[in-house]
Amino acid sequence: MKSNRFRHARLGAALVAAVAISLSACSTSDSGGGGGTGADAIITVNGTEPQNGLVTTNTNENGGGRVVDALFTGLYAYKADGTPELANAESVDTKDNQNYTIHLKKDWTFTDGTPVKAQNYVKAWNFGADSTNAQLQQSFFAPIEGYEAVAGEKPTTHEMSGLKVVDDYTFTVKLTQPNIDFKLGLGFTPFKPLPDVFFTEGAEKFGQNPVGNGAYKLADGNAWEHNVKLNVVKNPDYKGPDQPKNGGISFVFYSSLDTAYSDLQAGNLDVLDTIPPSAFKTFEKDLGDRALKTPTAQNQQIGIGEYLPHFGGEEGKLRRQALSLAINRDEITKTIFDGLRNPAKDFSAKSLPGYDAGLPGSEVLGFDAAKAKELWAKADAISKWSGSFQIAYNSDGGHQEWIDAVCNQIKNTLGIDAHGAPAPTFKQIRDQVTQRTIKTAFRSGWQGDYPSILEFLQPQFITGAGANDEDYTNPAFDKKLNEALAATDPATSYKLTAQAQAILLKDLPVLPLWDYTNAAGEAEGVTAEIGWQGLPYYTGIAKS
Repeated sequence: MKSNRFRHARLGAALVAAVAISLSACSTSDSGGGGGTGADAIITVNGTEPQNGLVTTNTNENGGGRVVDALFTGLYAYKADGTPELANAESVDTKDNQNYTIHLKKDWTFTDGTPVKAQNYVKAWNFGADSTNAQLQQSFFAPIEGYEAVAGEKPTTHEMSGLKVVDDYTFTVKLTQPNIDFKLGLGFTPFKPLPDVFFTEGAEKFGQNPVGNGAYKLADGNAWEHNVKLNVVKNPDYKGPDQPKNGGISFVFYSSLDTAYSDLQAGNLDVLDTIPPSAFKTFEKDLGDRALKTPTAQNQQIGIGEYLPHFGGEEGKLRRQALSLAINRDEITKTIFDGLRNPAKDFSAKSLPGYDAGLPGSEVLGFDAAKAKELWAKADAISKWSGSFQIAYNSDGGHQEWIDAVCNQIKNTLGIDAHGAPAPTFKQIRDQVTQRTIKTAFRSGWQGDYPSILEFLQPQFITGAGANDEDYTNPAFDKKLNEALAATDPATSYKLTAQAQAILLKDLPVLPLWDYTNAAGEAEGVTAEIGWQGLPYYTGIAKS
């Protein structure tokens, strides 16, 4: 078996290094498709239809994220192990984790030939933060001074006061308080630049045919066949550190991971980043040294909106606790996932620096049928339960088996009707969740954008955050997490983060289930590496 394992210590070193730094001053054809070998090889990989147009500040799901990150590069790029390295930035200097001076490299261009300048970052970040643009990644700009003025329901300005263009290739950033994670996150999707054409033709049109500055660009012709595939080719003018070892990537949108796995075995797919549960017990034998196993910063959870009947207030808290205690995570991870999932002990993943498996209150993530029944009865005393408990999930992601198992455990423990509610695609689920039209609980999860537990918590659980799909709010949690962000050293930040998670364990805005040991595979003649967050390191894929 080929192993692409990385160690906890390496990610820890990456984060510590990033914090320490922050305190110191060949061309290719544009045709799509697959095939070929060497530097011109077009690599076929699995994917899903993006929920929205390909815009950096409005992409917060996996299908679109992997494509946007191929098309755009920010101030930093992340290596396969999560270590950040300077990309479009010449330097990012700060002495206090609050005030930053950013110098750009002067030889970078977008794929339309226009230069990447400081204004392309500042205008993009202001656009993302401005509430009139309703961008899904808006909350990531909250640390910047002046965010509140642009992010309110009726913004008083459209430019954050904490962003200043100094000259064509220099800009400054001022935060409202020190933030230990800010610099580490500057390679993340919403912080990438947008070209001038974005602001002239508008987000909707641009998102269907984006112009980026990344390692790849859209292929000529019908590059994006909706619900079928999306083709990108190597950007010959790319100046970043992660130079592609291939000629392009074809993201193939599968409706079934079992079909994708069959294609991998038949040589019709080069890299599959998610082995279907049906093959967990056999994929290492099937693929031999082409089987890839990697601990990754991913988790699985069940979201239950506080806006749903019976799930608001004290009744909702009791019901979420009861449901969590009714799920036997140990049994499911062993019998269905063959040990490739790890029962949740918190709201992040155990591969991340600062992970703590012994958080106060984490017993609510264990299996306790008697306690579950007791809490459900207390909730019934507030308002009698009626109807069924359903979990919506996308049937194109290999989730049915574990969803059925969870529902059976809930039904058997609590004596209520519980079953899965499948939708054909992930996009359909995300649209319902984003628009708050979903009427049930839903499968969700988080895949790290940069190696930090705080990045798992802030976007999902801070009041009003872009990925806070449950509309959770708790001022005590917000305060504690902001204290963790403002800490001046990792050890203090980890301690405060643990205290914030202890609050979440009482409220359970989501039901954490497990984190991942990712199971993936590569075709004959293909060399791939699965990165720290569970996705292929696309630029590093080679085919001989």
